[in-house]
Amino acid sequence: MPARIYKPARNAMQSGTAKTKHWVLEFVSETARDVDPLMGWTSSSDTQAQVKLRFSSKEAALEYAQEHGIDAVVQDPHKRKPNIRAGGYGENFAASRRGAWTH
Repeated sequence: MPARIYKPARNAMQSGTAKTKHWVLEFVSETARDVDPLMGWTSSSDTQAQVKLRFSSKEAALEYAQEHGIDAVVQDPHKRKPNIRAGGYGENFAASRRGAWTH
């Protein structure tokens, strides 16, 4: 059963980095999802697709996959580029600011 090991990205709606420090081993669904015609809900008979295991490091996740005979593919995370100015928002109100503060 194939699986992927990845480090989740941060939530785009928040500036925090919660739940992004651990590595996740997630099984790939082997069957397509079925759509219920009455309610429109999706379902699947593959229960392994619901399993997500969290590990403290990539090596621990790979070791677990090897011990249990799981074919795992590692997806390395993309580095986040720093987009924070040196002074930040407080720089707008500094006493040493050059020029007048106007709206």
